[in-house]
Order: sequence, then C-alpha cells, then structure tokens
Amino acid sequence: MARTVSIGTQDFEKMIQRNCFYVDKTGFIKEWWESEDEVTLITRPRRFGKTLNMSMLNCFFSNKYADRGELFEKLEIWKDEKYCEIQGTYPVIFLSFAGVKGNTFELSKKQIYDKIIELYESNRFLLKSDCMSDTEKARYISFLEKPLEEDVSFKLNELSNYLSRYYGKKVIILLDEYDTPMQEAYVNGYWEELVAFTRSLFNSTFKTNPYLERAIMTGITRVSKESIFSDLNNLKVITVTNEEYSKCFGFTEKEVFDALDEQGISGEKEKVKLWYDGFTFGKSKDIYNPWSIINFLDEKNYKTYWADSSSNGLINSLVKTGSSYIKMMMETLLKGETIDVPIDEQIVFSQLDYSEDAVWSLMLASGYLKVISSDKLTGDRTKSVMYKLALTNFEIKLMFEDMILHWFSPAKNETNEFIKALICGDIESMNAYMNKVALKTISYFDTGNVPSDEEPERFFHGFVLGLMVDQSENYIITSNRESGFGRYDIMLEPKDKQTQKYPGIVI
Repeated sequence: MARTVSIGTQDFEKMIQRNCFYVDKTGFIKEWWESEDEVTLITRPRRFGKTLNMSMLNCFFSNKYADRGELFEKLEIWKDEKYCEIQGTYPVIFLSFAGVKGNTFELSKKQIYDKIIELYESNRFLLKSDCMSDTEKARYISFLEKPLEEDVSFKLNELSNYLSRYYGKKVIILLDEYDTPMQEAYVNGYWEELVAFTRSLFNSTFKTNPYLERAIMTGITRVSKESIFSDLNNLKVITVTNEEYSKCFGFTEKEVFDALDEQGISGEKEKVKLWYDGFTFGKSKDIYNPWSIINFLDEKNYKTYWADSSSNGLINSLVKTGSSYIKMMMETLLKGETIDVPIDEQIVFSQLDYSEDAVWSLMLASGYLKVISSDKLTGDRTKSVMYKLALTNFEIKLMFEDMILHWFSPAKNETNEFIKALICGDIESMNAYMNKVALKTISYFDTGNVPSDEEPERFFHGFVLGLMVDQSENYIITSNRESGFGRYDIMLEPKDKQTQKYPGIVI
C-alpha cells in the first residue's frame, strides 16, 4: 500500500510515527559520524531535505530521544549494532536560523537572541541541578529576564558547558540554515554589522568551545572564510562540488523511480526525469530535488514546484540589473547550451554588486545551474575553477523564461489598450489612447522646435512603430516601404494567414 505523501513536514519524528512517505537517508548519520570531522558545513540548494536531515540527527543523537529506537528500527542505520548503542546518548543543541529575516540589523540580531533564549528556556531544568554554581544560575536567570542587556556571543558556549556537566558528556551542536541572516543582510544593506556579530558568535560556539563533541551546519551558500569563519580552522566544508554526502540530500534516480512505482504512476518516469532531474553533487549525477518530486507524487501534475517555492528575488535582481554580458550568458543557457565561467565557491555577498563571476557562483550553489565539467585554474586565480555550466533542468528553464517575461509585462500592459483597439478597428479608442499619452507625456520639444512639416511626423511615426513591437510574435512588421502605387507608413502582416484573429493592417 502506498504511503501518504505529506507536504512540508520537516520533523523526522512526525514523519516516521505517521508512516508518511519517506526516503531513507539514515546512511548520512553513519557517514558523518565516521568522518571524525569536528565542525562540518554542508551547503545544498533550498528544499533539499537539509532541515529534515538535521531533525533526523537530533532524534538519533539527542538524549531527549533516549529509548526511542523504534523511530529507526526499519531504517538502514539500525542494521549496525554499534549505532543502536549510541542512539539517544548525547546532549544536543539544535537551532535554526531559518526565521531570521529582519530588514534591519537590530531586528535580525533580536531574532537570533530569541532563538538562543528559547534554548535556555527549554533547558531550565539545569537550574535545579548541582552542576551549576549559584553565580552561574544567577547569570542564567539574568539572561532570560534581560537578554538584550547581555552579550549573546558566548551563550551557546556557556550552555554547552552546563549541559556537558549535567550529562557528563560533550555536546553535539546542530545549526540549520546558518546563512539565511547573511542573505537578508546583503539584500537589506547591513552586511558588515551582521558579519561582525556572527563571527564572534561562531568563534565562541564552534572554535573556542572545549565542551563541543561535534557540530554540523547547513545552508545554501558557503560564505567566505574571511568574513564569518576567519577563526575556524577546524571547519570541514562540503559544497555541491564535493563527493562527500553526495547522495544524502536530494533523491537519487532509483529512489524517485521506486517512489513512482509505489504511487502507481510508473509510466511517468521519462517525463519526471525531463522536468526534475539534473542536479549534480560531486560525481553523483541524476539527483532530483525532493520538493518537486514530493509535490508531484501528491498532485500527479507537472508544475514548477521547486522554482515557485521561493520568490527567487535575489537571483531575479542580479540577472535583471546585471551587465549585457550576464544577459547574453543567460540567453545562451536558455537556448540549452553551456557557458564556461570561473567559479570561486566561497561566496562573498559584497562582491555580487561588481563581480560577474560571483553571480554564477551563487546560481550554482543555489541549484539553478549544474556542473557539466571543470578544470582547475592556475596563476592569480588559483582559488577558482573553470566550470562548464548548464541550466539544471526543464523546471529551471521555465522559471527563468517566466522571470524574464515578467520584466516586460508592465510595458506590455501599457500598450495593450492601443494594440487591442487597433486589431479590433476601434478608431475612437485608438484616438483616445493617443490623446491620453500625448497630453501626459509628450512635449512639443519632442516633435521638433523649429517650423517643419517633417519633424512631428517622424516623431509620431517612431512612437506608433514602438507600440507595435510587442506584436512581433503575431505579425511581420515593416515601416516606410514602397508598395503598390505609393509608400505606407507601417504595415502589420499576420504570420498566420489562415486565422481571422489577427487581420492585416496598413497605416
């Protein structure tokens, strides 16, 4: 019997208890634990199961889930007795910056404070134990009562200390969506302030924290080490081009095809592959984005699910306001061709305003582009690699096409009145539209400021011709050509001669 497809569930415990459709990713637990890396940063595009995997790690390691092995009994990790023994045996600090989206530095800072306050509130039981001194308990309570009066930078370090003393074991720290505040800071213009604040927080939490067993962070982008990770020489970074964990996020083709079989829609495999396949992590190809697949399994309909799950505002802005070079490269990509660009995976958001290469780096990290091949650069650009890139899949292609069409839709709507009236032969409405535009926008200087019969006509001729341009899909448009016994001003010849929808027009 096919399992129920649950949309938007990011809580591992709920997913398993309700027997919802779930692709087993517990192999990630073993791969990460046996890597022995102290602090790991994994970047993946949005909606790729990062939060669900972090919730899975929390359920597996946290002593709050001690004796909850039934959550994992039917999954891959439970086949290894070693891991059955360590399930639910570690103190875990689990927090997410997903909701930190303030439009000012003060608001984002407060939102981060609120996340840490929640952790302190959930561990109030520490105040009743003997693991803390009276001074420490007073400091704990003071932070809860007047948090904004204290420096939050060391609070995760302090909480690690208290928990490790209470349980007699070092803590595991899980930080999901670490870079969400960074993107908001860039968009809203407070990048430098947030970087300084975050650098101090991350240093005390992940570097100078003797109570830390392991830590893992997830996000979309690898923010440059020079900005927030300058002190973290113990950081292992895994991006979309690394081989590690390449099948732990996103669905493999086998997983997708098995899901289609389970849901009784095996005949859709080829079309599903066209729409949603194409992501590449390390050497693993044919990775599908989970959000589109899960929604397709639920609705049985082809849509741009992943592309529509976000406004894509930053990418839209960077392409729309980018140079002619960026627009030409986008045109090449939309034709189904590849581009060759140098990529430095350490995203420096401040460079996005002037570095064209940084735009491609962000698009690759965000999942809009995929790697076809790569070559290491030498000389001054040893940090960069020359990548051959293509649009990830058909869904992404449709997203960019719609995005570009929307750039021009306001202008197109403004001319709709005139074009509709023209095609319908409504002379009165055409005249009313022209009068409205002439009275509101056109100066007599535009039509020539010297007595001449030709200048005004040339101006209006060009103006009317400009109104016709967006009809190039339906008409062959020509201007000032000889025809018959004279010369017309403008002619619109319908491309489809068999339809009456678009009549031939001579002006």
